[in-house]
Amino acid sequence: MWFGSDERVDDRYDRDRRYQGDDRDYERNFEDRYRDEYWYVSRQPLASLLFVLPLLAAYELGAHYIRSAPEEPVRNGADYWIRSTLQQVGFEQPWFLPVVLLVGLLFWQLAGGYRWRASLGTLFGMLSESVVYGMCLVFLGEAQSILVDQYHASYETIPTAAIPVPTTTEMTRAISFLGAGIYEELLFRAALLPAMFGFLRLFFDRGPAIFLAVVGSSLLFSAAHYVGPAGDTYDTFGFAFRAMAGIFFATLMVNRGLGITVGAHAAYDILVGLMLPANLMQTWLAPGP
Repeated sequence: MWFGSDERVDDRYDRDRRYQGDDRDYERNFEDRYRDEYWYVSRQPLASLLFVLPLLAAYELGAHYIRSAPEEPVRNGADYWIRSTLQQVGFEQPWFLPVVLLVGLLFWQLAGGYRWRASLGTLFGMLSESVVYGMCLVFLGEAQSILVDQYHASYETIPTAAIPVPTTTEMTRAISFLGAGIYEELLFRAALLPAMFGFLRLFFDRGPAIFLAVVGSSLLFSAAHYVGPAGDTYDTFGFAFRAMAGIFFATLMVNRGLGITVGAHAAYDILVGLMLPANLMQTWLAPGP
């Protein structure tokens, strides 16, 4: 990973295989030593590519076919910003941005020298992790809402982490939430976060540079939700929650890779925006009749 010199499981595997002939105890404990291999493989670029690919296909196809009216846009705000920037420099093809994402992950896989393997079990584990992390963020948001309610105003629900677009139907919102998971993470975690880390690394040690990059990119991520004609009206609770969500996603990016971060973001927005009732924890914690 670009944050430091993590030893890849492939390197450990090859090195340990060389030691097996010299140490029988080491060989007997080999499977136990690699029971955590999933945590390495699932954060590598190939696993992220295979995991993100169906989400990307669903979003791009949905954005293409479910745009029945100009006043009902489907594309996520971050997607629109990136495409507008690309169009200004001459890249107007609609397929260019998703191809850049996929080619970037392939290049990362090649440059890192990772082993070309990812099982269905790994992808299922990544999906499960994404849903769990999405639920964790739901609970964090509800807990923050309860805490704020004790001292200030009451909020009907926690906000989504998606940069707003003026969509009304559930289908268009679901497609937009997929785009938020993909392109907001591409912009803020896959591009801005390492760029800030690289710059700050010129002045700080690795630990402080990571911390400042995580916080700085998360504040910009939160602020982006209030930009433009479709942006939300600013309120302190919403800004603070989205900054916390940015830190949550950035921490996932550092520790679990791009694929799971994309999945967690999309899962959270779909859970909050479409599936779960408002004031979830207040409902669960309320005394019975």
